[in-house]
Amino acid sequence: MIKMKKKIAIVNQRYGAKVNGGSEYYTKKLAEHLSEYYDVEVLTTTALDYDTWESYYQEGEQVIDEILVRRFSIKKPRNIMAFKIINKLVQLLPLLWRLLEPIWIYAQGPYCPDLIRYIKNHKNEYDCFIFVTYLYYTTAVGLPYVADKAIFVPTAHDEYCIYFHAYEKLFKTPKGIIYLTGEEKDFVELLFQNKSVPHQVAGSGIEIPDRVYAGSFREKYQIETDYVIYVGRVDTSKKCDKLFEYFTQFNKQKQSDLKLVVVGKVMMEEPETKCIRCLGFVSEEDKYSAIAGAKALVMPSEHESLSLVVLEAMAMGVPVVVNGACAVLKGHCEKSGAGITYNNYQQFEEALEFLLKNEVEYEKMQYYGKKYIEENYSWDKTIDKYKMILG
Repeated sequence: MIKMKKKIAIVNQRYGAKVNGGSEYYTKKLAEHLSEYYDVEVLTTTALDYDTWESYYQEGEQVIDEILVRRFSIKKPRNIMAFKIINKLVQLLPLLWRLLEPIWIYAQGPYCPDLIRYIKNHKNEYDCFIFVTYLYYTTAVGLPYVADKAIFVPTAHDEYCIYFHAYEKLFKTPKGIIYLTGEEKDFVELLFQNKSVPHQVAGSGIEIPDRVYAGSFREKYQIETDYVIYVGRVDTSKKCDKLFEYFTQFNKQKQSDLKLVVVGKVMMEEPETKCIRCLGFVSEEDKYSAIAGAKALVMPSEHESLSLVVLEAMAMGVPVVVNGACAVLKGHCEKSGAGITYNNYQQFEEALEFLLKNEVEYEKMQYYGKKYIEENYSWDKTIDKYKMILG
């Protein structure tokens, strides 16, 4: 008798090869690897960018890398100005959170009632729903309807909105929770007192190309000097403004020809200095080649639940310099020995100086980074942890 695979729906606010985002990339890889053992579908929206949620993809079904994707239209794109006003009100008037929170979640979006309706109406057709990322409307509204079948991957970190009362139910009622790091688990359990919910710390597999071409990247973008790199959304919320300030100061004080190469969609004013090159969105091939050729990867964000790009850099033997205010990033550095943390300009300067001038220690960090990834971040280990929850 042939045993049927369990049918799983993975829910994320965006999905596709062109989508730029950590949780979205994680979701795509997760779907592909889980499909070896389960019947996997993805439920998502037609959006490409999160800033406006404007429709980009066609509504309906399509197959992407052998995964069935069901896309639902967004009924109301984000009004950026209105959201900024609501965002400010929520932060300034905490006593009105219960009133303002539903409005905030609606304004945050993506407002996709058809997706929610599909989840409600087709609940019995699936053995399990995996919701990735706590923040958005798709999870905040969709998960409670199928909580008894829901595996929650919150990608949580310490930010003001996680303290909303509206999110508490998400963390206390699902069938199970998958955390990406021990630091994320400790933070969530302290905040929500939800240790009784079955859970696993599953991490993520890290896959890098067998061959990268740092030389061709340099030639393509005409980068002739040593450089450090930032990869991700270029935004003040990621502390990119502080990174630009620190690097410009370093470059000026040291009279250095070191460059900062910035890869990712620019959501803020670009710095007007020759020592910083903003390349915008690049192909995956160029991204990996860019990281491979860097002296270090810098991650200035204070709020990360995993940071795939930091782990990818380590996997390629590229040391990292990270914001020490982020417990997850600090944990990666302490556990691996492949990175340096900073909390102010002086420490940022010392970190770059150390990496540029200590060849023996630099080579040790390269080795430690690769070893850390090999021992802790494989898809086989991650999927095994999911199986323990999914059955």
